[in-house]
Amino acid sequence: MKIAVLVSGGVDSSVALALLKQAGHDVTAFYLKIWLEDELAFLGSCPWEEDLAFVKAVCEHLNVPLNVISLQQEYWDSVVSYTIKEAEAGRTPNPDVLCNQFVKFDAFYKKIPTDYEKVATGHYAHLEEKAGVFELSCAPDLVKDQTYFLSHLSQEQLSRALFPLGKFTKEEVRKMALEFNLPTAQRKDSYGICFLGKISFDEFLEHHLKTRPGNLVEFETGKVMGQHKGFWFHTIGQRKGIGLSGGPWYVVTKDPKQNIVYISKNYHDAAKERRVFAVENLHWIANQPPITQNLHVKLRHGPEKALCTLELDSLKETGIVTLEKSDQGIAPGQFAVFYNGNVCVGCGVISLPPAPFCAS
Repeated sequence: MKIAVLVSGGVDSSVALALLKQAGHDVTAFYLKIWLEDELAFLGSCPWEEDLAFVKAVCEHLNVPLNVISLQQEYWDSVVSYTIKEAEAGRTPNPDVLCNQFVKFDAFYKKIPTDYEKVATGHYAHLEEKAGVFELSCAPDLVKDQTYFLSHLSQEQLSRALFPLGKFTKEEVRKMALEFNLPTAQRKDSYGICFLGKISFDEFLEHHLKTRPGNLVEFETGKVMGQHKGFWFHTIGQRKGIGLSGGPWYVVTKDPKQNIVYISKNYHDAAKERRVFAVENLHWIANQPPITQNLHVKLRHGPEKALCTLELDSLKETGIVTLEKSDQGIAPGQFAVFYNGNVCVGCGVISLPPAPFCAS
C-alpha cells in the first residue's frame, strides 16, 4: 500500500515507519508543524527543532522521503483555543483527544493526496475490521495503551488509520528500534500534553490566562486557608501544587465565578464516595450505543478501568454513569472512555461533577 506515516521524532513512530518500510509498503514520512509564530515567542525556542532533527536522521537511515506539513492554524483553531476556553470555564480539558480527532486524522487527511491508502502513527492500539466495522481495542501493553486518546475517532477516520505497534509492548518496540539501529532507539519518551513539549501546562495557562489570585477555602468549614494564582491552575482530585502545610490537602471543587478553590484534608473518607457523574457529547465508534450494563470506563489515560453502568437519556445524547467503586478524580471537561472487554466502544465528556462529599 501507499502509506503516509506521521512521525514525531520519538522511538514509537520511528519503529512504525521501519516496520512498514520492511514490509515492502510505499511509505512517506510526514512531520507536522503545529505552533503559530506568536506561540514560538512565548516558548522562547522552536519546540520542533530537536524533534525534526531526529525525524530527518531516521528517514535518512531508512531511506524514506520526508515532508514537513504546516497545520498551525488548524491546530490553534481546534485544539489550543479549545484548551484555553475549557480551562477558563473551570473544566479540565484533554487536548490530546481533540488532536487526534481534528488534526492527525482529519486536517492531515485533507492535506495529503487521496492516493495514500492509509495514515499510520505510532499509537499503541489495535485496529481490526470485522464485518465491515472497524474495531478499536487495547494494546497488550496496558500502561502504554492509547485507545483513550483515540476514542473520538469515527468509522470513516479509522478506515484510513493504521497502527503498526498495536500488537507490541513498549519493551518489544525498544528492542526493535535497536535491531533497526534507529537514531531514536535510546531517546527518552515524552510525557504530558501533545502540543506543549517541554513547557509545563501551568506555564501555558499563565501565558494565555495570566494569574488571578483567589482564596483556597476549606470545604467543611468555609475557612480561608490560603491563596491560589487562579482556579484554572487546579483540577478536582489534585494534591500536589496547592502549597499549604498541614496536609495533605486535595482540591474538592471550584467556583469559577468567585474564583474560589475548595480544598479538604478528608478527601478520601469512605463516607465521601464519588461514584455517579453525567456525560454529554457521547460518541460511539461503531455508530450505535453498546450494551450499557457491565461496561468499563477510563476517566484518564492509564491502565486502570472501572466497572460501571451507563443510563442513557431518551435521545441517547447524554447519560449518567455509575461506577462500581468510588473515584476521587472525576473532573468536568475530561473524557470518560468506555470499554466492552478489551474493545474501546466510545466516549463522552464529563459534564457535571458528583456533588462534593455526597455518597451516591
